[in-house]
Amino acid sequence: MIPRTICLHGPESTGKSTVGPVLAARLGGGYLGEYGRDYAEAEGTDFTMDDLLAIARTHHAQIAAALAGGADPLVLDTDPLMTAVWADMLFGRRDPWFDDWHDTADLYLLFDIDLPWVADGTRLFGTAELRQKFFDLSRAELERRGVRWAMVRGEGPARLASALAAIAAF
Repeated sequence: MIPRTICLHGPESTGKSTVGPVLAARLGGGYLGEYGRDYAEAEGTDFTMDDLLAIARTHHAQIAAALAGGADPLVLDTDPLMTAVWADMLFGRRDPWFDDWHDTADLYLLFDIDLPWVADGTRLFGTAELRQKFFDLSRAELERRGVRWAMVRGEGPARLASALAAIAAF
């Protein structure tokens, strides 16, 4: 059985936006891109907590609309849990809204930091130390929430194969 919602989770520059559309096509489902990237490209990356709340709330609304439209399965390129981790990275705290949000995905795929970091104008945490911190916070959020999750590793086709294997094990 394929989970209805599959969320790609993890630090920036780990292949989520590359794997997501391919994964959705392979599964015959829908794909919802990362709203935070759209926001950053339009508004810049000097985020405030209000910016992160706007990103999370918009992404939540987009998920609800995609599910109401019949997307099944729906592959999400992040969700409000990832935006909460961004708040932790940027501010060392988060707005209570994030902890009150409970519409989690059926399965989270945590993307490892085993790919090189690529600067693209919206990414902020490129040092090895910051990437590891971001990864550790991402994993801790999944564990704290008690959601089902699996690790995705590998380069190129191996990364997609790792994601497909995790979904098959669901």
